[in-house]
This record gives sequence, structure tokens and C-alpha cells, in this order.
Amino acid sequence: MAKYDIIVKNGSVFDGIGVESRKIDIAIIGDKIVDLGDFSKIDAKTVIDATDKYVCPGFIDITNHSDTHWTLFTHPSQESLIRQGITTIIGGSCGFSLAPVVGGKGIRKNDVAKININWQTVGEFFKMLEKNKLALNFGTLVGLNTLQYDVMGESVESPDKEKLDQIKFLLNQALKDGALGLSTNLGALQAGSFGDSDLVELLKVVSKNKGISKHHLEDEGKNVLPAISRIINITRKINSMFLKLPVHISHFKILGRSSWTFFNTAIEIMRTARKEEIELTCDVFPYDKTGDNLFALLPSWLRKMSTEDIREIVTSSENKYRQEVIAHLKSLTLHYDRIIIASSLTKGSWVGKTIAEASEASGVPPEELILNLLSISNLNVSIFNKVISDDHIRNLIQEDYCVLSSDGVGYSIEGSQSPLSSLDLPHPKSFGSFPRALKLFAKEEKIIGWGGLINRATSLPASILGIKDRGVIARKKKADVIIFDPNYISDYSTYENPFAFSKGVEVVVVNGHIVFFDNKLINQTAGQILRK
Repeated sequence: MAKYDIIVKNGSVFDGIGVESRKIDIAIIGDKIVDLGDFSKIDAKTVIDATDKYVCPGFIDITNHSDTHWTLFTHPSQESLIRQGITTIIGGSCGFSLAPVVGGKGIRKNDVAKININWQTVGEFFKMLEKNKLALNFGTLVGLNTLQYDVMGESVESPDKEKLDQIKFLLNQALKDGALGLSTNLGALQAGSFGDSDLVELLKVVSKNKGISKHHLEDEGKNVLPAISRIINITRKINSMFLKLPVHISHFKILGRSSWTFFNTAIEIMRTARKEEIELTCDVFPYDKTGDNLFALLPSWLRKMSTEDIREIVTSSENKYRQEVIAHLKSLTLHYDRIIIASSLTKGSWVGKTIAEASEASGVPPEELILNLLSISNLNVSIFNKVISDDHIRNLIQEDYCVLSSDGVGYSIEGSQSPLSSLDLPHPKSFGSFPRALKLFAKEEKIIGWGGLINRATSLPASILGIKDRGVIARKKKADVIIFDPNYISDYSTYENPFAFSKGVEVVVVNGHIVFFDNKLINQTAGQILRK
């Protein structure tokens, strides 16, 4: 009888912690790594030869949106992520999670027609996912914006004590059920109603449950420095109460050339906070075009209005605020030839076109076109906007508190057909983030070593999230292991043709099961639910 289930032999192994690789074999039984050494003369049920290949822990995608884009259900194989070497994704990002759902509220802006929402709590949501099975591991934060909708609906008022207590109750229960922490997006619709004192009260609950706080910055443009400082100051207040609260900034970036001058100051603010022993970290994705909602271009004062009032402004040419919004858009001096429409409910074939192209074809000024798109699409229009500095990305990935993420969504492809309609174009980061970073930063530009970059995709995000049994090649750790060819690792997805898988990752093992081998997905049920 074979001593081990799987042996990975002859590879250059990066353990996720150190910067150097070593020649060592890996032995797996069940869902765990049980031994490391020379197993050339030992038998196993499956022996994988990794000669001339790199072996490392499976990548952990700390900012992922497969849950709120519903592809956990419609594309459970998550193949575009598996082929990147991602074995664990973290949902509930940027303020929105799929649980808790109270009284039919909480999930507000997504099309849920194809999904049977048969859960209310995070615990019930996890049980449903365990029943349905996934190809990779999934953990989630609980979204503040979701909690707000649960308790307050679309109200733009600040929560009174009763409402805040209800939100705290739901948050505490979600954390008890295994949510990893709380995520926020204070720049989203209605979220601006939370004051600092409200956030402190909520984050005290997170700290007492040993969770993390994870934030989509309130402003990633001209007010990015106050947005960073606000998060740090709130965390400082928590720490002053003799509580500890790890704080993480999702997909850190500074949007718009006119705001790029704030970058060095932003880095200094974060470094200074860390010197104060504030556990501050961030993540970055390796693309200079952001995937955002067109709504984000509208003036911030709109967030204080109800959804009904905002729809009236973008729909009615007679509304008294409409011209103010148009004037605001003009003042941004946007490069409409660089903003690609990624999704919309318009009948015109604007998806894949730039705002400039759609404006010229329709004969409608670009500012009017933006409002028309938002009106027709119920304020939910995705765009790709070239507003990120490549130099910032390269500098960030070298910071020892910055990890790699996709900020993307998992998809599958059958044959050569797009899995989505022509009304929705995914960002290339959903197909290429991790291989792209490895190719650009470690292989070609050599701005960071292979081991350092692998650390930022494995053990460092695991540590940030409090996941103790993954992200490292070591005895007794979960057997999430990937093998890739450093000579061929690369992304192929583009903005024009995003449905192209990455290449170079040859083997993916999730919880001791081979899920990807010989360029085929061979197991779609190996994933586990990660509870705090």
C-alpha cells in the first residue's frame, strides 16, 4: 500500500515565507501536507514530477467579488481563478456581502432572479455553499453596506442608537458564524451616513471577535489622503481602548493624474501608522485601468440623497440638479477616449466601446450620455478607466505590507464562447492578475524576487486574514499547492478580448485534491469554507 496520497517531487519549492527556493519533495495525505524531504524512493498513489518547475502554496485572493457577482453559483468551477493558481478567495469585499439577509433586504443591487436565496445568516450561507460545493476555498467578510440595507433599507439618515444596535447585533452574529471581519465602502450610495463614532462602535465588535477591518477608501482621488487618515484615526481610537484591530485597505490606488502627486505622502502616512504599531496593510492589482461603476464619477453630494432622488436627477432633463451634475463631470476633464463601457442595460451596442465612441455614434454629448446610461441601467454601469499609475503599482508591490489581489471575479468558459451576454464585459484581472504580476514584476522587470512576490500572494494574506493553516508549504498545513513554469507564466486576457485563460500554471492542488492538471479542470468540488 502506498504510504502517501500525493508526492510532488523534484521541484524548486517556495514555502511562502522565505525568499529562496529549495529542492525538496512534498508528501500529502488527505487534505494536509504531512512531510517534506527526499521521497525519490517512496511510493504514492499519485506522483507529480515538478522538474524545472516552481512549487508554492496556492494563491490567496484577499479581494475578490465572485460572491456579489453571483459567479459562485453560476460558475462554481471558478476556472479563470484556478488557472491563475488561486486556491482561496475572500468575498464580502468593499462593503457588500451575500449575508446576512434580513427580511428580504441586504442584497439590493444585484440581479438575483436565477439564485434561490435560501439563507439568512452567514452560518446558513456557509452551509448552503458547502452543500453546493466549490472548486476552491471561500471565506467572507460581512459588508457594512449590506448590514445597513438589512436594518435601514435605502435610508440616507445616520443610524440612531436603536438602528446602530441592530447593526451591531447582526455584525456580532456574522462574526460568531465565522465571518473574517467587516468590510466597508464609505464612498458608496447611502454609506456616507456613518460617522466616525458609529464606525468605532462597530469596529469594537470586530476587535472583540478578533476579526479584521477592510476598507474600500471613501475617496481614491483628490481626497485620498483624508480618506486614508480617517481610517487610521478610527483604528487609533480602537487601539487606545486596549483593543487590537488589524486594518486593511482594499485595492489601494490613486485615481487620476491630477491626484497622483499624493502618492508619496500616502505611502508615508501608512508607514508612519505602522511605526505606531497599527496593523495596517493593503492590496494591489497589476492593471492601470480600474473596474468601477460609472456612478463613482458623479459628485459626492449625491450620496446624501435617496436613490429615488438620484434616479430623478439622471433621468429628467428638467431636474434642477441635472446641470450641476453635468458641470461637475465637465470639471473633471475626463479622457472619454480612455473610459471603456464594460456593462450596461442599454439596447445599443456600447459595451466594449469608449464613452467618446458612444458619444460620437449617438450624437449625444458625453456628459449627457453618462447620465442616460445610468438612468437606463438603474445606476449600475461598469467601466474600465485608465486612471492608475503603473509606477505606483510597481512601488506598492515592493512595500512589505502590500499583498497581491485580483479584485476580480471567477468565470468558466465552455469552448470559445463567452460565459456572459454582450451586456457585461469582465475586467482582464479576473483572468490574469496573478500570472501577470509574476511575469512582469519577478520574471521580466525583476523589481521583486520570485519568493518575495509569492509571499505577497500566500503567507502574507493568510496572516492578515488570520488564516493559520494555509499559505505555507509546511508540515500539518492544508495541502493547497500549485506548480507553475516560470518560463511560460503569463496572462493573455485583454480589455478587448477578456475571455482568455492565463498560462503557465500546470498543476493546482486544493485540500489534497488535484483540481487542475494537463490543462484540464478535473475536480470542481475540492474547496472548503473558511470560518474564522
